[in-house]
Amino acid sequence: MCADGRASRPTGDSALLLERVSFAYPESPPVLRDLSLCVARGEQVAILGANGSGKSSLLRLLDALVYPSAGRFVAFGEEVTEAALRDQETSRRFRRRVGLVFQNADAQLFCPTVREDLAFGPLQLGLSPAEVERRVADVAAMLGMGALLDRAPFHLSGGEKRKAAIGGVLAANPDVLLLDEPTSGLDPRSQWWLVETLQALGRAGKTIVLATHDLELVPLVTSRAVILGEDHALLADAEPEALLGDRDLLLGANLIHAHSHRHGTIEHVHTHHHAGDHAHEHD
Repeated sequence: MCADGRASRPTGDSALLLERVSFAYPESPPVLRDLSLCVARGEQVAILGANGSGKSSLLRLLDALVYPSAGRFVAFGEEVTEAALRDQETSRRFRRRVGLVFQNADAQLFCPTVREDLAFGPLQLGLSPAEVERRVADVAAMLGMGALLDRAPFHLSGGEKRKAAIGGVLAANPDVLLLDEPTSGLDPRSQWWLVETLQALGRAGKTIVLATHDLELVPLVTSRAVILGEDHALLADAEPEALLGDRDLLLGANLIHAHSHRHGTIEHVHTHHHAGDHAHEHD
């Protein structure tokens, strides 16, 4: 195990490990500072933080779309570096095990039909046509999107696009599923579909890391939450109920403001949005 999920050393049960990682985009100040984080295999973890705290950048780093400026990133016991992923087999092995669902579903849907979008990932992994077809059918059935397969993605609703984007990642059957603001733009029915889907994936043993502002989602689909502070460092790491019950902590992290209130045991959240939050996807 990751020593309650938080050890700084890799073990046989760790899926993702960051050791004192910092990261900055070119000619920009750091968006992650001295961050150590271990995610155990089969664990579901929420990444919380105000806009601009580095949540999206952290997910991009865990998906090896960017690499640490300092520190180490280890996935399934192997250090992940730009040099290591130049090797085709090493890259394919990593891509087979880790998949990212972007906040903007349109960034992942670029084929003429949903069927082709679902098939894209498995084809890139070198699977046979028969296996690709089987995976597309299985994912479509699991997500209830069989009727969407022959439709063009740009004709889909926001919820349908989100479903197709998640399906495209799941068709590659990754061990780790990364999701950036998965409830963004979804209506209540689609949000509940997402909750049930993530719960089912968790029960199936998938490792899930999601970045979100939706505090009500966190205890429903994760057993652990970490907060990134506005200084881009790790501010807190605990069970969701402990973090969400700490009003001073949430205020300090700019996840709620002083006029937030509760409905029963749920904090009604008002988040702040800052100018320039989306530059380089620094959120």
